[in-house]
Amino acid sequence: MFASRQLTFSARRAFSTSITANATKVAVLGAAGGIGQPLSLLLKQSTLIDHLSLYDIVNGLGVAADLSHINTPSKVTGHVPENDGLKEALTDANIVVIPAGVPRKPGMTRDDLFGTNASIVRDLASAAAQHCPKAHILVISNPVNSTLPIVSEVFKKAGVYNPRRIFGVSTLDVVRASRFVSEIRKDFDPSTPISVIGGHSGTTIIPVLSKVQTSQKFTQKEVEYLTHRIQFGGDEVVKAKAGTGSATLSMAFAGARFALNLLEAVSGKSGIVTPTFVSLEADPEGGKIINQEYDNCGYFAANVELGPEGVQKIHPVGEISEFEQKLLNEAIPQLKTNIQKGIQFVNV
Repeated sequence: MFASRQLTFSARRAFSTSITANATKVAVLGAAGGIGQPLSLLLKQSTLIDHLSLYDIVNGLGVAADLSHINTPSKVTGHVPENDGLKEALTDANIVVIPAGVPRKPGMTRDDLFGTNASIVRDLASAAAQHCPKAHILVISNPVNSTLPIVSEVFKKAGVYNPRRIFGVSTLDVVRASRFVSEIRKDFDPSTPISVIGGHSGTTIIPVLSKVQTSQKFTQKEVEYLTHRIQFGGDEVVKAKAGTGSATLSMAFAGARFALNLLEAVSGKSGIVTPTFVSLEADPEGGKIINQEYDNCGYFAANVELGPEGVQKIHPVGEISEFEQKLLNEAIPQLKTNIQKGIQFVNV
């Protein structure tokens, strides 16, 4: 069963009580950015978090001061590069969320962001490997198909690699899929998650619409329309913002949703399954099946069961439609290229 869209009040209260003995610290790196600010606001509302640590190269202190006035239990601290601010932000963190980086502009793909964001993610991952090596790392900075392998390689070099604790946040694909389907099928509840597999960029995003249950089966035209819109939904936002930004609010929502799902799982709640882009090493059994089916891709967005240590189980792709299988087979070479690009960036 997929994770629900948001936590109920009773769930928040119950799991907040279970972690009281061990304070939970969440660090957001890039907290003053277009994603970081609304993401931090959403996290500030959660009773699962005791300490919200906000870091950015500029305005990190201001964002923290602003959020600290909100009357929820968590403490908020702000950090900037001066005076070992990054070290202070990361020390004792249980979860590190990385939305830092530059946004897309019209005509850009997620891959076009690599030149700038790769260096940012590498440096932040190096600091996390040093100051909170056992934290769960949630990578939002695009292109996730490449930046997640960057984090993995950095942690390997530092000798602290645990694939079960490193995640590429692909939740926005799930959020978009549910919303877009609900717009053409009024009987579909938009809060119902839809499986999205493969990767997190353009044609590597494969929504599994064949398993969506509605009163009326999708026509092939509808499947093709929905698939393309889910794959390139970010372009709608980039175009509408006319060069002033990309999808920040919806990404913040998706990032907070995944972080809170993970916090629930770490706190002891079982049965939380949600798509996320991970190293297939995180579950040798489930990962081996996907590797065998898809050309040893190494990383994959799959339905993942979350647990106290992070990745509990990677679910195999299973039965999908002929159309979805064709798209996935075509996407694998691009996905592998993206992954290798991240690996080589760290190891040149």
